[in-house]
Amino acid sequence: MVKYIKKHIMAFKDIFKDDNDINEKSVIGFLSFAVMVIFASIDIITGIRGNEFVITDTIFNSFVIITLGCFGIAGAEKIFGKK
Repeated sequence: MVKYIKKHIMAFKDIFKDDNDINEKSVIGFLSFAVMVIFASIDIITGIRGNEFVITDTIFNSFVIITLGCFGIAGAEKIFGKK
C-alpha cells in the first residue's frame, strides 16, 4: 500500500517537470470547461424549480476566456510545434 501511494505521489510531482507527457494547458482548459458545464447544469435545474441562479457575468466570462485561451494555445502548439 505504501509503495502504491509513493508511486502516485511521485507521478503527481512529474506533472511539474518541464519534460512530461501531459499538456497542462489542455488540463486547465478541460477543468475550466467542466466548471462552465456545472454552472449551466445548476442554472437549468434551478430554472426548472422556479428559482434564479445568480452568477455574475464577470465570473462566467473569465471561465470562457480561460477555456478558449488554453485550448487555443494548446492547438497552436500542436499545429506549429514547440520551439
